[in-house]
Amino acid sequence: MLLFGKISQQLCDLKKLQWLCDSRYFWSWLNAVFNKVDYERIRDVGPDRAASEWLLRCGAMVRYQGQEKWQRDYNSLPTGPLDKYKIQVIDATDSCIMGIGFDHMGNYPHLFLGNSEGLKHVEKIRFCKCNYIEDDCLKRLSQFENLQKSMLEMEIISCGNVTDKGIIALHHLRNLKYLLLSDLPGIREKENLVKAFKTTLPALELKLELK
Repeated sequence: MLLFGKISQQLCDLKKLQWLCDSRYFWSWLNAVFNKVDYERIRDVGPDRAASEWLLRCGAMVRYQGQEKWQRDYNSLPTGPLDKYKIQVIDATDSCIMGIGFDHMGNYPHLFLGNSEGLKHVEKIRFCKCNYIEDDCLKRLSQFENLQKSMLEMEIISCGNVTDKGIIALHHLRNLKYLLLSDLPGIREKENLVKAFKTTLPALELKLELK
């Protein structure tokens, strides 16, 4: 009976492990679907509307230029002229946005629209507890010419896959005035980051809440 009990427990543990693996694969697959870029949609409704749909679909929020209300519900996005609502602030707290979705922000090679297209009014982005945000995401974001001009504030909090390499790439956001870095275990060389930003972005207010 003891032997049978041990075997039974081992089988249960194995099934549980398999379920966890299958569950993680499913959610990773689903999140990838949420992040997939639909270039035809961007062409049809414009970059701000398409990006809003992407962000809300992934659990983020947006606030439009000239408005105080946060857009949280995908099904309640405002309707009207496509050029009326411009994203000014993005709060990606607890969202599943990932690198493959970042083309929603600009540079649409499939549409041959050039680098002038994309989000032009984003002034602040908050990444908080974003499990899929990695160094390549921040590097990609910092390469968008429109964001290099418009971005003023950024907060990166509790994103475990972000390291020094991703943070240092943000120096390309040449008008950045405020950067908060909090609870980022992947950052190892705080002093070097401070020195680098003092050189490249001397007007930046860099706030560190790191161990």
